[in-house]
Amino acid sequence: MTPTMRAMILRCPGEPLVETALPAPVPAPGQVRLRVRACGVCRTDLHVVDGDLAALGRRVVPGHQIVGVVEAVGERVERPALGDRVGVPWLGWTCGGCGFCRRGRENLCPEARFTGYQIDGGFAEQVVADARFCFPIPEGYPDLQAAPLLCAGLIGYRSLNMAGDAGRLGLYGFGAAAHIVTQVAGHQGRRVFAFTRAADREARDFARSLGAEWAGDALGPPPEPLEAAILFAPAGELVPAALRAVEPGGVVVCAGIHMSDIPSFPYRILWEERVLRSVANLTRRDGEEFLALAPRIPVRTEVETFPLEEANEALARLRAGDVRGAAVLVVD
Repeated sequence: MTPTMRAMILRCPGEPLVETALPAPVPAPGQVRLRVRACGVCRTDLHVVDGDLAALGRRVVPGHQIVGVVEAVGERVERPALGDRVGVPWLGWTCGGCGFCRRGRENLCPEARFTGYQIDGGFAEQVVADARFCFPIPEGYPDLQAAPLLCAGLIGYRSLNMAGDAGRLGLYGFGAAAHIVTQVAGHQGRRVFAFTRAADREARDFARSLGAEWAGDALGPPPEPLEAAILFAPAGELVPAALRAVEPGGVVVCAGIHMSDIPSFPYRILWEERVLRSVANLTRRDGEEFLALAPRIPVRTEVETFPLEEANEALARLRAGDVRGAAVLVVD
């Protein structure tokens, strides 16, 4: 009899996930199989489920902030080893041979495949992953607290690097990524200004508790000009607001994989050498650097937990902006 596992699958974008018994995956050469312990719930999962990203025409197991233990190893795998606790991020496979991969920009590989999208993800009891894209989890982080490091942390870290050495940093949208970036930025001696929806006083209080010196309306001006801004909220109307908030030479970084359309804006708010740029995915170097840095700060993740079978509730809470910190599924 073929072994099976529980998984939450997306049959069609826009529909709820369905709990299903699937055959237990078998690792191919170069892969490992993990017993999933926890999986973070990310806004990118929402974009997959809601159909903001292109539909694949087949069922999908979402989830790309996976913490698990290696329970089977395919051929040609030297590490990780059986029993190792590892994390699996959004970037799940790259070709290794294209110009982007050879130049250290594997996040732009045109053949890249992504966990929880083209590759079955962690909303399941077991998952297979390319051994090259498995990161050792730092000691001191329980499974639930480690999960948000694997996307909210990694994408936040890459976005922060894209902001350069800005001392006055604005964060638009205060969810899982921003609550981690605030801690990293504070450790680096930056001043953090948090921008939230006008009525979201709880998010502002949360931002201040983590070290933000000011928190206010996302569409309003900051108390002083910013040197850089990072947009975690996928709302295109925030781009002109952020451009107005940064000083000449300032940088605005769009950190999401999807964003609503950016409205037209006057050239004068981009002029004076302001820069508008996006962040795409992550690299393994980002993962290695951030997971080495996180325990030194130390980054503390605040999570709200849900059992695997309540993945739809976790997604609904995230969609409504009703999660403090990060949502994480407890799988094993």
